[in-house]
Amino acid sequence: MSAPRVRYQTLEYPHTDIHIRSLRDRQEYSDPLGEAESLGISSAQWSLFGVLWDSGKALADQMVSFDIDNKRILEVGCGMALASLLLNSRQADITATDYHPEAGNFLRENVRLNQGETIPFLRTSWDSHSDGLGQFDLIIGADLLYEREHIELLSTFIHRHAAPACEVILVDPGRGNHAAFSKKMCSLGYSHHQEKIAPTAEMSPSFKGQMLYYQQG
Repeated sequence: MSAPRVRYQTLEYPHTDIHIRSLRDRQEYSDPLGEAESLGISSAQWSLFGVLWDSGKALADQMVSFDIDNKRILEVGCGMALASLLLNSRQADITATDYHPEAGNFLRENVRLNQGETIPFLRTSWDSHSDGLGQFDLIIGADLLYEREHIELLSTFIHRHAAPACEVILVDPGRGNHAAFSKKMCSLGYSHHQEKIAPTAEMSPSFKGQMLYYQQG
């Protein structure tokens, strides 16, 4: 099985450029040792972590000027970790997680491309109660609610890692699960509001995402 083909691109922001090595497209696949398969990641799902999606771009846009002072930040399901790379360029205290066995390798290479400080990364599942991550002041993520079962898993994962005063910012591209997720978060004691995302030139004009905001404390 040959190595997956990759592409290099640069995204421009007001005060920095972020360089990304991603998979060439969604057709790429490489799991020679069966590691992804053993984790329940099918060949059809394998490439999804390694593509830059509109949701990830919207989350990074939100982080360009977001107040990060004295905040410990966690990106959940980071994939290409564009938001983490942008926050790293701002010298934020950022940690990234994902379930995919290749996400950490791509993150390390992209940190190198951007000449940034090492971003702590942990491959973990949302049902792990022994990941040792601790608590965070800001938790972010993009396009995480693509299965109905993720509502319970993600909400409890976030709550487990939320500091007593914590903000949560998620981007949902309109998969139909965010209303039930917001209801669950409110039941855990979080306030909630959401805003429609206006697509930028870097996004598809048909993108109809929502920025979801939650806060406790």
